[in-house]
Amino acid sequence: MLTVVLLLINWIGKKIIRHIFKTGLRNYKRGISPKKLDTIYTLALNIFKYILMFFWIYALLSAIGIPVGTLIAGAGIFSLAIGLGAQGFVSDMVNGFFILLEQQISVGDTITVNSVEGQVTYVGIRTTQIQSVDGTLNYIPNRNITVVSNKSRNNMQALMEIPVSSAAPFEEITKIINQINQDLDLKKLQITKKPYIVGFSNQPDGTLVIQVATYTKPGAQFHVRNILLEKYLSGITGAGIDLPK
Repeated sequence: MLTVVLLLINWIGKKIIRHIFKTGLRNYKRGISPKKLDTIYTLALNIFKYILMFFWIYALLSAIGIPVGTLIAGAGIFSLAIGLGAQGFVSDMVNGFFILLEQQISVGDTITVNSVEGQVTYVGIRTTQIQSVDGTLNYIPNRNITVVSNKSRNNMQALMEIPVSSAAPFEEITKIINQINQDLDLKKLQITKKPYIVGFSNQPDGTLVIQVATYTKPGAQFHVRNILLEKYLSGITGAGIDLPK
């Protein structure tokens, strides 16, 4: 009977939380991003689940005649072991709370944590899940998240390096690059700052390169880099200018 009641409470509670976040808060646009809403929604479900689990265990032990309060008070070493184990759990909760409060990360962000890079798929009460590019799902306890590099908050730089020979007609190459930049559809490519020539640079292997930089919306920098580099190389070679292999 107890289990049935708690299952009913669990079902009703989840329905209420889902209704609040999926309908009520979704209509409140100012200052709340969809990513942040998804993160808080997931965290709320987890907090509700753990609270319900605690009451279920407490009620179950009490129902079968086990004095939970006395048991915990007189458990001695067992209580100490639980307390030490709970330190990590509490640390996870506290750190997770401040991660959300300070809006360090949200579901969908691309971040780097402890040399793990990928997209945030889940922020829970104990752990944060990051999916790497190769599909690996990384589970990181919140207490281990100390330094977060978030690549989804500001515009990102795309840097193109075009290899050239020292005898290349630099003035002509510059004109070709500038013309390509002039013809770009910045909005379609999600470019926030028009590409510009940074200058020339010598690589460690002695190769001379022309560096072209631009800024894009978060996540678009790799696609833009590939597109522009292909356009530059095609334009230069199409003009009959040989480039180093």
